[in-house]
Amino acid sequence: MSEHFGTLSDGTPVHRWTLERAGVRVRVLSYGGIVQSVEVPDRDGRTADVVLGFADLDGYLAHPEPYLGALVGRYANRIGGARFPLDDLTYALVPNNGPNSLHGGERGFDRYVWDVTPVEHGLRLHRVSPHGEEGFPGRLEVTATYTLDASGALRIRYEAVTDAPTVVNLTNHSYFDLSGAGEAGGHELRLAASRYTPVDEDLIPTGAFAEVAGTRFDFRTPHKTGGGLDHNFVLDKGVTAEAEEVAELYDPASGRVLTVATTEPGIQVYTGEHLGAPLSPGQGIALETQHFPDSPNRPEFPSTRLLPGEVYRSETVYGFGVR
Repeated sequence: MSEHFGTLSDGTPVHRWTLERAGVRVRVLSYGGIVQSVEVPDRDGRTADVVLGFADLDGYLAHPEPYLGALVGRYANRIGGARFPLDDLTYALVPNNGPNSLHGGERGFDRYVWDVTPVEHGLRLHRVSPHGEEGFPGRLEVTATYTLDASGALRIRYEAVTDAPTVVNLTNHSYFDLSGAGEAGGHELRLAASRYTPVDEDLIPTGAFAEVAGTRFDFRTPHKTGGGLDHNFVLDKGVTAEAEEVAELYDPASGRVLTVATTEPGIQVYTGEHLGAPLSPGQGIALETQHFPDSPNRPEFPSTRLLPGEVYRSETVYGFGVR
């Protein structure tokens, strides 16, 4: 089911689609592929929205930088110095995070209206990113399919093809507040990650892999985040063909549980200290499944390179339950 959600200044209409299955209701916008809301019950059967979002299109247009619920690309996270080498060339990107490129540049995938087609229990979103968009090489054709499975889990599958060598790293940037009341600080997090990638003052990885043991980054057993996180965790499973569970977020007050399964090798945990008005610091927690930040400049990291004739594939599944 779709409805008109607003109109951009150039006259482009934006629609909102509603998916419902197994007691879960998800609303998705054609603008930015944004997951506007996810409504799920608590342990007493009371339903609340567990992702941060704005009530109208103007909210997203006025406050784009938190990337609330957005489909992020071409390259999720940061590329240091807004440049990277590929084959015999160096590509200069549009810097939008100090000297760095963040989440695709000044106008990434989150700021375009996508073509949306209904599919069984879901939606297929499509757009073509032209060669040179934000400095990235190659014409990139992208499809993102959002479905609700029989358990009410939200499954997002990404595919992309290119006509020239390029780099790709896609994710969803939802912020979760399982309390449904702006109280994410009490959530407990578990990660299947024994290492993380330390960063410099610009949040660019140094290239090292550090053990989480004995540090505040050790979430192998669940506990509160304590805030102050904007770090990439190296998932123990690495890159996998099928999505495997790597994270769990639990709100003791409501009993709501979020599980995250992915094919990706990393997960960026951001506790939202810099969300900006009208949101409150720490109001939600982002769990961004992706390849590592600055991978195009780090040959020791899993590759984000995509060549003509290849298909980029990635999948992440957000499961909802109670205990």
